[in-house]
Amino acid sequence: QVHLVESGGGLVQAGGSLRLSCAASGSIFSIAVMRWYRQAPGKQRDLVASTTSGGSTDYSDSVKGRFTISRDNAKNTVYLQMNSLKPEDTAVYSCNAFINQYSGGTYRNYWGQGTQVTVSS
Repeated sequence: QVHLVESGGGLVQAGGSLRLSCAASGSIFSIAVMRWYRQAPGKQRDLVASTTSGGSTDYSDSVKGRFTISRDNAKNTVYLQMNSLKPEDTAVYSCNAFINQYSGGTYRNYWGQGTQVTVSS
């Protein structure tokens, strides 16, 4: 069994910062790509940022230059540092990871439960 648990969401004023964390726990052999998604009310879920096991990163245009994704492979944790937050960043943020539980096994897709980020103007 594998679980992803996000933390760090909350209410912040525009221009402020938040740092989200997502820790994977359970029987884990290796983790490939880890991603952050967000979904605002009435909108589709969008990819925000991703990072590979080797440390490569990618960002959506809407957050490039403001958000930074990072990971601690020893802790099976991915972070999202969000700076210069805007009201349009308000959404439920969820982490996603491709995890292999066993040597010689296959990677499966796992999701966290999500954490609310609200940016007031």
